[in-house]
Amino acid sequence: MLIEQTADRLYAMKLNGMADAFKEQLAQPDLNDLSFEQRFALLVDRHWIWKEDRRMNRLLKNAKLKDNACIEDIDFKTPRGLDKSVILRLAGSDWIKKAQNIIITGPTGVGKTYLACALVNSACRNSLASMYKRAPRLYQEIAIARADGSYPKLMNKLAKVKVLVIDDFCITPMADAERRDLLEVIEDRQGISSTIVVTQVPLENWFELIGDPTVADAILDRLIHNAHKINLKGESMRKVRSPLTKEKNSAK
Repeated sequence: MLIEQTADRLYAMKLNGMADAFKEQLAQPDLNDLSFEQRFALLVDRHWIWKEDRRMNRLLKNAKLKDNACIEDIDFKTPRGLDKSVILRLAGSDWIKKAQNIIITGPTGVGKTYLACALVNSACRNSLASMYKRAPRLYQEIAIARADGSYPKLMNKLAKVKVLVIDDFCITPMADAERRDLLEVIEDRQGISSTIVVTQVPLENWFELIGDPTVADAILDRLIHNAHKINLKGESMRKVRSPLTKEKNSAK
């Protein structure tokens, strides 16, 4: 009865990891050879791991990543200009602590979004709150927030998240409201948080697509000069991995 009561109280105090470990210890008689301090340390370690797993899962859920990607699964063998040493260094998230940005460019299908999501996955593992947004959806959400009165709350949320991914950036010319909203987002994050910009549009074309020269200068100055630039090349990974492509290659 005492054992069940102890376990129930641990769960009631949200010490689930410790409660699970406590039950497991009772089922392992060989642990009786350990001292009280050693057994208690095992309980604490188990609860620590449980809390960290919960935190990471919560951060990943809130990030709403497009791809379930991680650094370990990145294909470094297919030629596309991807430097493994650079990616592994960025996976350490030191660039986030320095409030630096990352710009990932390249043609459609080369794995830009996957790479961005993998870097965010690493950030979440390091307990850093992140968020993924496609540029068109971001502008739409800001417009809706301005209309329904939740604009300050949304802008505060966008400013505080440690890593913000803006995918499909500049794939079409920007409207006046869009470029001004983007400037507000980037300005609020400047020197505080990190932004990952993902686009198939080369850097030299951004100025024209943003439109207004003054606003374009302000946006580019805040995004580019403090950014790690990754330019992917090669064929679409979707094409390379397509069963039809493999059939054609095997028939040659």
